[in-house]
Amino acid sequence: MRENRIISRLDEMLTDAINGSFVETDYNETELSRLESRFRQYLTEKELSAERVQAERAAIKELVTDISHQTRNPVANICLYTQLLEEICTEETAPYVRQIRQQAEKLEFLIRALTQISRLESDMVRLAPKPGPVFALVDRAVREVQERAREKQITIEAEGVNAGGHEAEEDVRDIEDVHDVRAVYDGRWTGEALGNLLDNALKYSPAGSRIRVRVRPFEMFVCISVEDEGPGIPEEERAQIFERFYRGKNAMQQEGSGVGLYLTRMILRKEGGYIRVSSGEKKGSCFQMFLPRQAREESFHK
Repeated sequence: MRENRIISRLDEMLTDAINGSFVETDYNETELSRLESRFRQYLTEKELSAERVQAERAAIKELVTDISHQTRNPVANICLYTQLLEEICTEETAPYVRQIRQQAEKLEFLIRALTQISRLESDMVRLAPKPGPVFALVDRAVREVQERAREKQITIEAEGVNAGGHEAEEDVRDIEDVHDVRAVYDGRWTGEALGNLLDNALKYSPAGSRIRVRVRPFEMFVCISVEDEGPGIPEEERAQIFERFYRGKNAMQQEGSGVGLYLTRMILRKEGGYIRVSSGEKKGSCFQMFLPRQAREESFHK
């Protein structure tokens, strides 16, 4: 009987703790009373710990907001004055001014990326995934980098999109694979993730090469792949490239901060997706981002 009473009370204590309504009932020197007292102490410390976490998140939120606000104007002014200097500088000073501009742009990107990462990590920003056409996502991302691709003489081959950003006749035949495929994603943040992959591909691809963007629907996910003809990624580095600030040996000669892939992976994880990479040295790289696919029944009623 005594053991049954203890087990029954333990069950009640756990149920009340889960519901947030636990209170001590025995105030004597029995073992059950001491257990209740220790359980109450544990719950109190847990609540205090949760409050500390919330306070720390609030402090981080305030700090990130301050950093984002206070650095925006100075960095923008540096970029503006650098552009003015480029117009009046001499041939001798032009390389130095160009370096200032490049470093200012790098600083601007780094501050923006770190601000985004901090907001996502501290749950200041919550993604709002919803069903949408994958083709529109790819189309927007490709359009945004077309000018840079032309400057570097790189051709972007995307399903349903030609170099000018319009539908390519040879790809439009595959309607099921492109135009009608729908996934669940946050348009703004997933566009950022895909943009990071395209930026990387442009950065490491040689002039005159091709970047291929493909959409492949599977039962549970939709895959968007970005394949380049760059230097590739050694096998021993593939597990590390998604870490914050990591840069492989083939990336050392290029401008970069090492946060783009980290941010991309975080975005995809927060909306139920994931990312993979396949590559080989001097064989190019293929990044595949997987988005949860919209159920076909839901798509039918759209």
